[in-house]
Amino acid sequence: MPTWPISSIKELIEPTLKHMGYELYSLDQSGQAGRTLRVSIDHAEPITVEDCERVSRVAGPLIEHSELIDGPYNLEVSSPGAERPLRAQADYERFSGKRVNIRYRSGDTDTVVEGQLVAVDGAGIAVQALGVRGRAPVVMHIAWSDVVAGRLAVSF
Repeated sequence: MPTWPISSIKELIEPTLKHMGYELYSLDQSGQAGRTLRVSIDHAEPITVEDCERVSRVAGPLIEHSELIDGPYNLEVSSPGAERPLRAQADYERFSGKRVNIRYRSGDTDTVVEGQLVAVDGAGIAVQALGVRGRAPVVMHIAWSDVVAGRLAVSF
């Protein structure tokens, strides 16, 4: 599998994407033969197929002219998805009020809570979830140091 200079590719396309109104959410090399460049974009509104096509039409030629990738490759542009990972405090702040799934440390084990993200501050987050056996909702306060992983959760 070839190794591409992902940080150089990021430096190349990120300013253009920002100018277009998009955030470069993630960038990685993947695929069975390692010949796929995956670009994940985000912005305030939901990402559409047209957004992905627009970014592909601009990013593709930038990458090709840079010669950072030798030989043929596939370019995939997508959104982070409905159940996107929450990576930083800013992500948690942005999605305050939304349904989340949080894995956190509780003693020596990891525990998962799913509910509404009701508060975010410098100390951590607060998630309102159903109580035991469907009882009244409880608010769980989780320190940043205890958060293992978080993601948006789709509710039906």
